[in-house]
Amino acid sequence: MAMVMTQTERRDRRGPGAGAAGILPLGVALLLWLWLGVCWLDCAAAAEALDSIVAVVNEDVIVQSDLLNEINLTVPQLKQRGSPVPPSEQLRKQVLDRLIMKRLQQQRAKQLGITVDEATLTAAIQTIAGRNGLSVEELKTSLESGHVRFQDFREDTRMQILLGRLQSQEVMPGIQVSDQEVERFLQREKGKLIPREQVRLQHILIALPDQPTPAQVTQAEAKAKQLVGRLRGGADFAAVAAANSEGRTALQGGDLGWFEMAAVPSLVADKAQTMAKGEITDPIRTPSGFNIIRLTDIQGGLPSNVTQYKTRHILVRTNELVSDSDAKTRLNQLRMRITGGDDFATLARAHSDDTGSALKGGDLGWVSPGDTVPEFESVMLKINPNELSEPFHSSFGWHLLQVQERRTQDTADELLRLRAREAIQRRKAEEAMQAWLKRLRDEAYVQLRSDDPAPKR
Repeated sequence: MAMVMTQTERRDRRGPGAGAAGILPLGVALLLWLWLGVCWLDCAAAAEALDSIVAVVNEDVIVQSDLLNEINLTVPQLKQRGSPVPPSEQLRKQVLDRLIMKRLQQQRAKQLGITVDEATLTAAIQTIAGRNGLSVEELKTSLESGHVRFQDFREDTRMQILLGRLQSQEVMPGIQVSDQEVERFLQREKGKLIPREQVRLQHILIALPDQPTPAQVTQAEAKAKQLVGRLRGGADFAAVAAANSEGRTALQGGDLGWFEMAAVPSLVADKAQTMAKGEITDPIRTPSGFNIIRLTDIQGGLPSNVTQYKTRHILVRTNELVSDSDAKTRLNQLRMRITGGDDFATLARAHSDDTGSALKGGDLGWVSPGDTVPEFESVMLKINPNELSEPFHSSFGWHLLQVQERRTQDTADELLRLRAREAIQRRKAEEAMQAWLKRLRDEAYVQLRSDDPAPKR
């Protein structure tokens, strides 16, 4: 028998329909293999680029997709605030630095057992939507129309709550304000603490043409700075305005009149909240030129009569051993014991994590609106005297609250001192926060990876 089949016999052995379609010519097969190989390499390279490591943070990593998601969240926030978006390389560096600090704080929160449950996150998102006059679905639509994924927004919100809880636990307890500090603050900055209803402003404009040259900008800025120096040295603002301003009220001594706080011109809206009476701004650049603003007068005042609440509470903090569910269950059990006749003060001394008030049986003294965090105040205002609240959550942990009495008090001076104390606390908190973040970074292992691929060996 012949050992070699003819072409017809080979075709018959392959079966029907297996002609040209059954075996590709060698050249075509080779081209297809090369094309598939290139495609696979391109896809793999794209996937690798998307998830390439950009930073190592202790035993964790930040990948390119993490960084891109954070940039995509940051850019709309900058635009919403009217802030310029930095050049891409600068933006990338700043966002990566912030992402590293977030990751370090996230790791610290995990060590301490601090978490954010779904109920807290959902409530926070509902609050954000409500503040913007939207439902949650409308908020989702609005975000996604701005190319922000709702899931990314949810996780960013979760992170903000987590960091707030961490910072409250790690930084705030160490901040103390003495009575002497309050007195010194009031002597220097009392006027900044009084709530403002209206302000009166004066204005000087050193104008610029529509398309000024660098030399014209430099000359106008130098003149504006020279005028500020004269004004702060005691020169009369109205006289200087009449002689130098190119604004519409120059002949009225630059007087712009009274403004409701909501109607203050945008170039000075923020400054008008805290400027002292008679204070003069540095030159402010706008398209029309360099502006100098003086806050001439303030109208407003502190409320004379305030309802205060004699309050006590039991606090349970969450940590690596105590979850939100555990804390709530523990407070529900304590609530049942109190309603059953057990003494609130005795249980507070034994179980409250607020060591300052626990020693006093949970007593917080007389509390005014604005003294506490919003979640605490909301419950305090709702419940009746001697009524026990349900367990509720704030940035400090889980609370069981009781209002023992209410009173109406003339507290203008007390309120002023309270605001001074809060202002000092905020300043100290910012300094303490920066020191804590620096320590967190210094103690961590952080390695930045180059954007360029590693050299081949």
